Amino acid sequence: MSIPKRQHGFTLIEIAIVLVIIGLLLGGILKGQELITSARVRNLISQQDGIKAAFYGFQDRYRAFPGDYSAAPTNLGGAGTINRGNGNGQIEAAATADSGTPPSVADEDKLAWDHLSRAGFLNGNFVYGSAEASPRNPYGQVIQVAYDQIYGAGTAASTTPSKRHNLKTGALVPVEIMAEVDRKTDDGAPYSGSFQFSGFSTPETTCLIGDTTKSWNLQGGATNCGAATLL
Repeated sequence: MSIPKRQHGFTLIEIAIVLVIIGLLLGGILKGQELITSARVRNLISQQDGIKAAFYGFQDRYRAFPGDYSAAPTNLGGAGTINRGNGNGQIEAAATADSGTPPSVADEDKLAWDHLSRAGFLNGNFVYGSAEASPRNPYGQVIQVAYDQIYGAGTAASTTPSKRHNLKTGALVPVEIMAEVDRKTDDGAPYSGSFQFSGFSTPETTCLIGDTTKSWNLQGGATNCGAATLL
């Protein structure tokens, strides 16, 4: 009579230990993702705050807006080598050039970074007309300062809201990062407050949900969203 072989298996204690280890690993991964997200949110907020401070510092010192500044060749050094704006109080992407000396440029939104850099309000050497004439967001996309209505419910052809100066975040920002920045710095709503959704890069249907009352579409997983800080 043969003796049956003894069956070997996992005990309840062994299974419990394995489950605990799996739980710890998953918890570590999730915590790591949370830390990465928090760091990216802080980075974007810090960048926006730094540029806002530079913008207001320039305005306070020169009583003009960077990019629109008509006396830049005289007051920013290097007369004759510095471009100027038309001085109408608006940083425009298609400004009406005047016939001064030198003539003002049309794309004052790009010239703004040159003026801020030359005045010492921004770190970096942003030279108008060069390959790196503008700062970039943490995702490698160009940041813009503009006088337009492409924020909140506005579009390029809309008359509501009214045009005003604003600082665009640049594109390719994941929607969860954008929503967290909005919650930490403003009211968390993409159509109100000082930090609002901007459709300069992606249609709102990708990044927002809702009919009349819009909110950030955290379930959609969009990776190319943009916003604007109102100045």
